[in-house]
Amino acid sequence: MSPMSALYAPAIPRPIPARMKGLNRAEICDQNFSEFVKAWDGPVHAAPALDAPVLPDASLSAADFLHLFESQLISRHLDLMARVLRVQNKVFYTIGSSGHEGNAMVARLTRHTDPAFLHYRSGGFMAERFRKLPGMDPIMDSALSFAASKDDPASGGRHKVWGSKPLWVLPQTSTIASHLPKAFGTAVAIEQARRIGHELPIPQDSIAICSFGDASSNHATAQTAFNAAAWTAHQKLPAPVLFVCEDNGIGISVKTPTGWVADRYRNMHGLDYFFADGLDLAQGYGQVAAAVEHCRKTRRPTFLHLKTTRIMGHAGTDFEIEWRSFEELVQVEASDPMLRSAEIALMSGLMSKDQLLSFYESIRAKCFEAADEADRRPKIETLEEIIAPLAPHHPEIVHREATRSDYTDARLKAFGGEAKLPEKQPAKHLAIQINQALHDLFAKYPETLLFGEDVAQKGGVYTVTKGLNKAFGPARVFNTLLDETIILGLSQGFANVGMLPMPEIQYLAYYHNACDQIRGEACSLQFFSNGQYRNPMVVRIASLGYQRGFGGHFHNDNSIAALRDIPGLVIGCPSRGDDAAMMLRTMTALARVDGRVCAFLEPIATYMTKDLYEAGDGGWLTEYPAPDRAIPVGEGKVYGEGDDLVIFTFGNGVPMSLRSARQIEKAQGWKVRVVDLRWLLPLNEAFICEQAATARRVMVVDEGRRSAGVGEGVITALVEGGLGAKPLERVVGVDTYTPLAGAAFLVLPSEADIVTAASRLA
Repeated sequence: MSPMSALYAPAIPRPIPARMKGLNRAEICDQNFSEFVKAWDGPVHAAPALDAPVLPDASLSAADFLHLFESQLISRHLDLMARVLRVQNKVFYTIGSSGHEGNAMVARLTRHTDPAFLHYRSGGFMAERFRKLPGMDPIMDSALSFAASKDDPASGGRHKVWGSKPLWVLPQTSTIASHLPKAFGTAVAIEQARRIGHELPIPQDSIAICSFGDASSNHATAQTAFNAAAWTAHQKLPAPVLFVCEDNGIGISVKTPTGWVADRYRNMHGLDYFFADGLDLAQGYGQVAAAVEHCRKTRRPTFLHLKTTRIMGHAGTDFEIEWRSFEELVQVEASDPMLRSAEIALMSGLMSKDQLLSFYESIRAKCFEAADEADRRPKIETLEEIIAPLAPHHPEIVHREATRSDYTDARLKAFGGEAKLPEKQPAKHLAIQINQALHDLFAKYPETLLFGEDVAQKGGVYTVTKGLNKAFGPARVFNTLLDETIILGLSQGFANVGMLPMPEIQYLAYYHNACDQIRGEACSLQFFSNGQYRNPMVVRIASLGYQRGFGGHFHNDNSIAALRDIPGLVIGCPSRGDDAAMMLRTMTALARVDGRVCAFLEPIATYMTKDLYEAGDGGWLTEYPAPDRAIPVGEGKVYGEGDDLVIFTFGNGVPMSLRSARQIEKAQGWKVRVVDLRWLLPLNEAFICEQAATARRVMVVDEGRRSAGVGEGVITALVEGGLGAKPLERVVGVDTYTPLAGAAFLVLPSEADIVTAASRLA
């Protein structure tokens, strides 16, 4: 039994003294360290050379140990400092890393160019990774983040996140397990780059690192990442991701069953399992090294089960004494990895007791000095500062890029010659023009990838992607698992290393299975990294209602509000083929220039529509626009010049409103103007008010549901623009799920509804 084990043997249950109930457990853990060092009386070896093992049977050198120990102490004292200064309102985050300091081993054994997606208990990892580049200060940088200073180099004071642009640590929010799919996607992207000839910003043998807790491993988002990794390995496709499960045995207050993580993942097909003791640097270092080396060499998904503990509670507001026994708390605190590291420092002869305690206190002093300095640094004080990195937009540069047409040779190759260029073909319907636009964009941008369910050989459910796989190869156009979370995780991974992904979500209803990958992850990255990181993408989604081929809610979904509520997202919805091509060009340029996340809603019901007013008129066929034409974000389309009534609509509502306008003009003797919004987020409020200002009456046709559509945004723009007094009608869907067959058309707006609404205005 080691001296530490003897000192902190399990206690005999006894009543809790009243004076103990109110003690601050952070103070207890702090005192434990000093008391342990002072009381230690174990054997002392001759101090080893720096390149020799720190202990005779240890798997790390003395130099490795000293660096890791310092990183552990930095992490610990940042936690202790945060607990003290939070009550003084100088620090705004107290979810600490105490008990998890062993993750510093993962940082030491990997490279700073291995992209890292980190658990919030990663203080040790960060302190150690800071060593990889000279001149960086983990204490000051962390203090600035704790203090929410706008000088914080990770997020600019927007959130306490572990992140660093030069160290390839992409900032994560605290959404449980939502970072695992994009970590897996980044690993796949590292290998995909070689297949398409894309130059990576990191070495080709890099791995992606992803850490998370044992409780988070049960989350559906984590499970989908593990499954996708195993599925990829089963097909012998490289995916060098190191999943680091930091198992502390508890999730806030819910305990993980003993042996659960090991039993669950040790024998999972396609996931290579390694265990490491994160509480003991001497024992765990070699175990971590084996997992890292395996992942890098084999390029296979690797699961590193890192044993940790959690002391001082989940966060500063978690008073464990209220729900955990005193005896259990003492046992947990006895497993503090800092006590074992102190034992190694003393036993190895590298430090005396006085040297160790002095070292401990010197790091405490540095953390408090940094905190004092951080408290004096400026905070975010204006709204403009907050939102600056959220939605960057350089309209002129984007438009120049969208209309750039200097890729003639690539176009000719993609389409098969001058005579086959799409602009030289007869007018076509929406689905074909989207397909032509995708061919065009793939010729223009060699780094573009398209993937999703059934998009490759089949060409998608509606053949919109037909021929792309053949024209550009399976490395750029490929099928995925039937899993929208992984599709969007892959998209973020590809974007992280400089590619331009165009994932397809088969139906809008399917997107809702994975919405947090856009809301919580993709769209938040620029915001939480202060614009340092970005993941540009154009997400194509077959959307909206009125479809006759497939019925029911999952194939006729109008839930656009879930997308419109996402900060920073751009949403476009074309109603006809030429608009679709020009909007896709703008979205792709917006992603490439400004790093934006874009959602392109393709109205399924108009994919194959040829006629507008009557059979055979070809009124909804359009010619393909030349590649030097694009539609800027926010630019709508106006049909007609009438001032008696203006109808605002989008998607399927456009041809419906045009047909209804003929009936209204005949019945009321009015001249009607139909406005296709085309861009649903952000809405162009100035354009909306400009169109409404000259009209006597206003109508909004919105196939979304009454409680959550697009029309509310239009009406709000009118009211705030001083036009709320105009006679107004809203034609909108019913608050219900969409039923099967003909019943679906009872809950969606119809031409008859539009005509009836006009009669009410009359």
